[in-house]
Amino acid sequence: MGFLGDMTLGGVKGLMEGAGTLAKDIRSAITGELSPEKKEELLERAGALEAQGMLAQAEINKIEAANPNLFVSGWRPALGWVCVSGIGYQMVFRPLAETALLHWKVVLPTLDISSLISLVVAMLGVAGYRTYEKFKGVERN
Repeated sequence: MGFLGDMTLGGVKGLMEGAGTLAKDIRSAITGELSPEKKEELLERAGALEAQGMLAQAEINKIEAANPNLFVSGWRPALGWVCVSGIGYQMVFRPLAETALLHWKVVLPTLDISSLISLVVAMLGVAGYRTYEKFKGVERN
């Protein structure tokens, strides 16, 4: 049995097969060989595959969160606290501290918070998926 045949979590094999078929159909759509109806079908299948991938990731997240090992279940909260601490330092603590120490001309180090904000946004799932779910009527509260 092949590598994907051994994996059952979230239907990875079906997801990969669907993605492969979708890739072939998209290639046909780009070259202009598809009708508008087929293009619409492709968009629907792409949305379904994306939703299936998100459900598989959610299942993985549940399994990770239930693990008693701190290095498995604690990496997301640790990353979240590091990001929040860095943003808090840059946006709140640093300006206040520099204002308080203005007389001594103290300059505190700055952080590149664009990468921290990118991580926080990714962790919160703020990437348009929620809007897509609401548009399709499949959101769960």
